[in-house]
Amino acid sequence: MFSARLNQAQANAVAQLVRIAPVVDRLGALFSKAGHELYLVGGSVRDALLGELGHDLDFTTSARPDDIEKLLRRVSRALWTIGKEYGTVGCKVVEYGVTWVIEVTTFRSDAYSADSRKPAVAFGDTIDGDLVRRDFTVNAMALSLPDKQFVDPYGGLEDLAAGVLRTPSAPEVSFSDDPLRMMRAARLAAQLRSGGRPPEAPAGRMFRPAPEVVAAMRGMADRIEIISRERVRDELAKILLSDHPRVGLDLLVSTGLADRVLPELPALRLERDEHHRHKDVYEHSLTVLEQAIDLEFRLSERPDLILRLAALLHDVGKPATRRFEAGGKVSFHHHDVVGAKLVRARLTELRFSNDEVKAVTDLVALHLRFHGYLNGLEGAGEWTDSAVRRYVRDAGDQLARLHILTRADCTTRNLAKAARLRAAYDDLERRIETLAAQEELDSMRPDLDGRQIMALLDIPPGPTVGKAYSFLLERRMEDGPLGEDRAREELLAWWAAQQPTP
Repeated sequence: MFSARLNQAQANAVAQLVRIAPVVDRLGALFSKAGHELYLVGGSVRDALLGELGHDLDFTTSARPDDIEKLLRRVSRALWTIGKEYGTVGCKVVEYGVTWVIEVTTFRSDAYSADSRKPAVAFGDTIDGDLVRRDFTVNAMALSLPDKQFVDPYGGLEDLAAGVLRTPSAPEVSFSDDPLRMMRAARLAAQLRSGGRPPEAPAGRMFRPAPEVVAAMRGMADRIEIISRERVRDELAKILLSDHPRVGLDLLVSTGLADRVLPELPALRLERDEHHRHKDVYEHSLTVLEQAIDLEFRLSERPDLILRLAALLHDVGKPATRRFEAGGKVSFHHHDVVGAKLVRARLTELRFSNDEVKAVTDLVALHLRFHGYLNGLEGAGEWTDSAVRRYVRDAGDQLARLHILTRADCTTRNLAKAARLRAAYDDLERRIETLAAQEELDSMRPDLDGRQIMALLDIPPGPTVGKAYSFLLERRMEDGPLGEDRAREELLAWWAAQQPTP
């Protein structure tokens, strides 16, 4: 079986090389003629062996950055030098109607000092020296150009076939050089499936870190704290956007890395009460994430980072709100409100954008709202059209995601209860669709705008206009579209009530 995987990986590589031959041959000849070594390297070689190479190609070279720039200008006008201080120059190359995104980097090794958030960049002179400083053996393979000789000094091909993540040097050395590699191990474990898989095993196997890699991650987890929040954020986002984020998240939690980058996640591993009256919140949250991913087809953008963050973090308020009630019952009152505050603080600290922070925070704050509708159907009083409008207004542009999050939040094994929840949400969505068709819910606003309000009440711009606008919006929420004539009547009556009594 192992030899079959190796053979399949090699066959994948041959097929991919045939596809990219025009562009790599052209670049190889260009650099060789100038007296420089050039190699296809890293993720590009790995993906070629997996049969998954896209249109982004990574190269490493003996040439220094200024020489790289001069050579690439001969093949492309679309060139960028934003990473030149780190030895990287990029460009776009079009060959036979296909656009390739090329990045060429001088042989180098980046290493962090004990207390620095920025790596010290040093250029090297040999391909072996470059490869030994890379993160994992599966990314430490290269193909020399233009002669196409396979370079694999650290056994990356065998590790690729076996689905193992191993470091070229001792993991303690590798993770000291760049602590973010510990998170990258979790990301690759979530992203990759074993390469060179034979036809009888089309699904492949998830990659797993070698035992010594896991041990080093546990022992060096505190080292991640010297990495900038932006780089941590980007790696966390890549884990979440992978096909199997649970694998990577579990690895972050089990090694202690999550305690330092996303402590709210391991905090969900609450001790279960002796009567098992509440769910394992950590496992529940991962299941909600997976179920939300299964429903992402409802969104135009897939995979969806905002939805996945909200699904993972929707219950982070539970540890702080857990209470043991009489009779062994466990409650988490207001965990939606507390959770939203925790999420806002954490995502802000991780430097997510303001829009992302607001969207995820709003979803966490709203994720329990549907249960009021369910309770209404089950005897507490059915929601009025006004309540449905408020649900839509409060969700705003997150309504589609809220639909998915609410459905995904059902992880009960009670089939009858699960069926009731689905039926209730189906009913709510039908009511929203009906009202949307009748009332243009997507653009819910008063029947009079600010200029009309000022003209009717003969008032200048200011806070009073906002109060009048809010009054009309409230009437719109309660009764639906009023029409301009009735809206004027309602506004004038409200305005009269605001005047002091003689």
